[in-house]
Amino acid sequence: MSKSAFQFKPDADAASPLYMQLAQALAQAIRDGVYHADEALPSERVLAESLELSRVTARKAIDRLVEQGMIVRKRGSGNYIAPKLEQPLTRLTSFSEELHQRGFVPGSRWLTRTFRAAAPDEQLSLELKTGERVARLERQRLADSVVMAYEVSVLPESVLPDPQRVESSLYAHLAQLGGAPVRALQHIRAINADAKLAALLEVPAGSAVLFITRVGYVASGKAVELTHSYCRSDYYDFVAEMRRD
Repeated sequence: MSKSAFQFKPDADAASPLYMQLAQALAQAIRDGVYHADEALPSERVLAESLELSRVTARKAIDRLVEQGMIVRKRGSGNYIAPKLEQPLTRLTSFSEELHQRGFVPGSRWLTRTFRAAAPDEQLSLELKTGERVARLERQRLADSVVMAYEVSVLPESVLPDPQRVESSLYAHLAQLGGAPVRALQHIRAINADAKLAALLEVPAGSAVLFITRVGYVASGKAVELTHSYCRSDYYDFVAEMRRD
């Protein structure tokens, strides 16, 4: 659907101000696919003129969507639709699977695929002996060529004997080897990105980032994966459904 398909009709009887009505209509258009991830939104001037609204109204509506993380401002370039990934906390899926299901093209920018001796915290999480080697996979995770996360995965050498053969999806590769996790424990907290992490995520230093630690287990109960993920909070949402007994 093209950008010109967006239509907006103000409701004079609505209690919400005009800019909020426009923001809600734009948000719904994004959800409906009128605008696609990483696509440029019409400028405030064009949007205002096409809808016969003031530029102040258009600007305030866009400001609202920027605050909600649905639109990203790129200095000197314009406003763009953020590739938002909502990941449920009740289902174990890979990054690639989640993106495919939502119509994005997943990708990886590999930084490291090698072996090394397990660090103490890795020995503890993966129940390894001192001196055992692990495969270390370090990469930037992409959605439609946009950096969404920086990720470090560590697996026992016996589980991943050739890390160079992992392409886009680690879980798909492990499934081919007959050892993909079926259960995982995941911890999530917020941190501020230091200069090194900010550069990897292509965000300003000090930006809020979701730090996720996951330990994956196979059906026997053995831990086979320790992954640390640093996810851009402007692109990532985690969704949990709760029920009252």
